[in-house]
Amino acid sequence: MKKIRVELAERSYDIFIGSNMLDGTGAKLSLFGLSPKIALISNPTVFALYGELVAGSLKKAGFDLHTVIIPDGEEYKDLRQMQNIYDELLKQKLDRSSGLIALGGGVIGDITGFAASTYMRGISCIQVPTTLLAQVDSSVGGKTGVNHRLGKNMIGTFWQPRLVWIDVETLKSLPKRELLAGLAEVIKYGVIYDGALFAFLESNREKVLGLDNEAIMHIIKRSCEIKAAIVSKDEREAGLRAILNYGHTIGHAVETVTGYTRYLHGEGVAIGMYLEARLSQMLDLADKDQVLRIKSLLDSYGLPSELPDDIDKDSLLLSMQLDKKTVAGKLKFVLPEKIGKVRIEKGAPEEAVRESLQK
Repeated sequence: MKKIRVELAERSYDIFIGSNMLDGTGAKLSLFGLSPKIALISNPTVFALYGELVAGSLKKAGFDLHTVIIPDGEEYKDLRQMQNIYDELLKQKLDRSSGLIALGGGVIGDITGFAASTYMRGISCIQVPTTLLAQVDSSVGGKTGVNHRLGKNMIGTFWQPRLVWIDVETLKSLPKRELLAGLAEVIKYGVIYDGALFAFLESNREKVLGLDNEAIMHIIKRSCEIKAAIVSKDEREAGLRAILNYGHTIGHAVETVTGYTRYLHGEGVAIGMYLEARLSQMLDLADKDQVLRIKSLLDSYGLPSELPDDIDKDSLLLSMQLDKKTVAGKLKFVLPEKIGKVRIEKGAPEEAVRESLQK
């Protein structure tokens, strides 16, 4: 088992990464001094696979467990589902010492974290991510939130988990498309912070896609180490943490204009990474070889990189202007200068942005 510490003073917590850990969830949580009354939030797909194992572990540890199941899909990460969760927590009389356990992917993690941060002004949240994307990104760092029809993650809070409990065995049940979407975020870490991780992905494609244990443990551990290092220095995105948004300005807009149903989050980010790299080249910040290397890696893992013709570019730009990263009407992008190094660019010319969206 690997352990990574996210250092945030009194909000510090550990990330554990290993195999066949789910049956130890209850024993681990029994060390946290939580109220016996806790809730597990999941979706039907994940709960059918792992719910019984995790629930059994929690009950064995003496917890009075209540389960809340919400529909599967990004389109359900909204305030209507939040209301359903609040209703259940109140009906079951969870108290301020209770905890919420997020068993699932990024949608479950985000909505559970938001519920934990707002229920009774904040209770404990434990992240048990079951998708690669959640394991390497959304379960770590304390960003929580739900979507609005006009923008992704526009309603949310910063609320750090008490624990992140990653069992890589869950990836074996993951549909290939979900696995690839998670790899988009791993590629992101290589571009923004670690050229060696990027090169590892280039030279170990078959092992990664084949879920070779050593390769998977390496990319998850390294991704979590990078995010922990960044979040420990900038918890609330006052500066450095913004580099984690590489690919997300365009990526979130792609998700929004397609109604959160056409693309998985990682697929939107993949498109955003290439188009934002191309914008960087247009602004003479990156050379063509670096941009093509990013596209080549995305293509090799079966991820999208171009916008389809039927997405309206004006709608995309409007969505970007409504993004929470936009300040005083100026679009903000994270643009690669080379593999392993990026810069934050405020106020990129709209003409250049529009040109980067064209095939």
